Amino acid sequence: MRRLLLLTSAAMAAASPALAQTRDRAVDVEQVIVTAAPYVVSMDSVTTSVDVVTRDDLDLAPSSGLGDVLNGLPGVRSTFFGPGASRPVIRGLAGPRVLVLTNGVGMIDASALSPDHQVAVDPQEAKRIEVLRGSAALAYGGSAIGGVVNVIDERISEQPVDGVSGRVLGAISSGDSGETASGALKFGQGPWVFSVDGLRRQSADYEVPTSPESRRQLEAEGEEYLGPVESTVENTAVELNSYGGGVSYVGDRGFLGVAVKQTDTTYGVPGHAHEHEHEDEDHEDEDHDGDDHEEEEGHAEEGVKIDLQQTRYDLRGGLDMALGPFEKIRFSGGYADYEHVEIEDGAPATRFQSEGWEGRLELVQPDRDGWQGAVGLQALSRDFAAIGEEAYVPSVEITETGAFALQRLDRDAWGLEGGLRFDRRTLETAAAEMDFDNVSASLGAFVRPADGWFLGASLSRTGRAPTEAELFADGPHIATRGYEVGDASLGSEVSYAFDATLHYGDARWDLDLHAFAVQYDGFIDLRPTGAEDPESELPIYAYRQTDAEFYGGEAEVSYRLWSQGESSFTLEGAADYVHGDTDLGPPARIPPWSATGRAIFDRGWWTGTLEVRQVGEQDRVAEGELPTDGYRMINASLVFRPTDGFKVFVEGRNLNDTEAREHASFLKDLAPLPGRSLRMGVGYAF
Repeated sequence: MRRLLLLTSAAMAAASPALAQTRDRAVDVEQVIVTAAPYVVSMDSVTTSVDVVTRDDLDLAPSSGLGDVLNGLPGVRSTFFGPGASRPVIRGLAGPRVLVLTNGVGMIDASALSPDHQVAVDPQEAKRIEVLRGSAALAYGGSAIGGVVNVIDERISEQPVDGVSGRVLGAISSGDSGETASGALKFGQGPWVFSVDGLRRQSADYEVPTSPESRRQLEAEGEEYLGPVESTVENTAVELNSYGGGVSYVGDRGFLGVAVKQTDTTYGVPGHAHEHEHEDEDHEDEDHDGDDHEEEEGHAEEGVKIDLQQTRYDLRGGLDMALGPFEKIRFSGGYADYEHVEIEDGAPATRFQSEGWEGRLELVQPDRDGWQGAVGLQALSRDFAAIGEEAYVPSVEITETGAFALQRLDRDAWGLEGGLRFDRRTLETAAAEMDFDNVSASLGAFVRPADGWFLGASLSRTGRAPTEAELFADGPHIATRGYEVGDASLGSEVSYAFDATLHYGDARWDLDLHAFAVQYDGFIDLRPTGAEDPESELPIYAYRQTDAEFYGGEAEVSYRLWSQGESSFTLEGAADYVHGDTDLGPPARIPPWSATGRAIFDRGWWTGTLEVRQVGEQDRVAEGELPTDGYRMINASLVFRPTDGFKVFVEGRNLNDTEAREHASFLKDLAPLPGRSLRMGVGYAF
């Protein structure tokens, strides 16, 4: 790693003569979706479904993992495995079909392997988070077949900084005795920009207005449901520390920077207790793997905790230069050393390790009368190892290479866009080596028939190579309560998608509608076999390929009912729906419909928000899956801004203290969402 830092320093020194003191940015970067393409695409001109979570939004967001913070955006849910671990679910897809990035580069962690594995980035580190629904594989590869979440921080500055700027935030919450403190500082000296940031978050077991086990779960086990009773979900405490820094050189022709970040977190995993001895057959306790309060031969079993550490280094730069048909070169890369250890009864047990690097190189064309484009290369090398009792996936070396081209023609009244990508993925274990080649392509068109209107449609074909778990799994996976068996004969998963988009905006109205339909050839699904593993007494699940279809849509609308000076009253609404089906029946954990209504009164120096969210019942379930009741949740917040940059906020979540269970979660019948909680905080940006 010393060699990497020395080479980076040398590269920055060599680049310094070519990078002058300052440069101008004509584009409003807050309106540009950097994840959509290497060239400029504004928020109101994208043909895919996009949401942006800003820093102000993140200040008010719950102190939770990435999936929980994004849960509630149209088309987005959470894998919710307690407050310590959550990943986004986009249009009913999760795990290896949703790509989580940091500044456009992969996480190089183990979060996509299992729902109890935390994403090695916290939302409070971000300047903004961009969420792209639907296939974004042309820019990022097959792991983006369902969507992309890009967490963008400020460690490597692309713009000069005059003086010192920064932010601090402190918050406390009831319901989990939570405390959060975060801050970032950036200061410039000539063309050099330095940054530091840090985050600390801790919370205790959280409170719920019901028993952790659902009525349906208890009835299925032949136990009595005692009705709503206040309780806590045991083994859900979290302690997280993250800190980092960066330095960049910014000139009139480009920038070059390096950054480093350390993440250390320990969190409890509800529903993940292991049985070390089997009880008598008349106690059907294999269905109770997750109950921390279970007793075995008179001894209460201690829940599993995960101790996670990752050190990450990033290099990013861009240079404006004439290079044939291109005017700009951009590159980014990350190296990470990740490890998490599952701790059982206070002792280390299974250990998961992921070490590797990922890099991207993009050549960007100049804008020629509305014609923009880029070509790029992407490469990844990662060594994954699982060691211990729950190592159900063998050690594997993964390499990926990809080449892509994206083009867009925007003639104001109409436009076209398209792209092509080729990927190769190689997985090598001690027993086998497998190669997968995939071709992805898309073609779209859009029109602006009148002022404020944008209508777009696109067709795409996307290929995704199987993951190491889908190919090689063979062992008990306690988090999913099954013995998983991979299939080395699996082929690539191919999707054919249609997306339609409508944007409208004027002084009062903002409207954003999306519809999608996706056909899958060779959809990889984990299905029960009906057999049981004799040693672990867990049901056996096998990865199988089948044809599948998904369709649905998202809608967002905002209407400014009244405004006068700095004051305004706005009504907002959002809704989503997804339907999934395969030749083997419904896929598991498909979220039900949801609808959210919001009223916002903005007085300038203070803002009040009232939100009502309705989530439907899901009774269309996969084999062995229980239905989930719907719920209505009420949230509210007040934000005061007495002076410029300073704010005080108070927020109430689940004010009606309803029982809410996330159908997309493996733990939905063992760990409901948190009950009524109050969060108060202070923030200052300068």
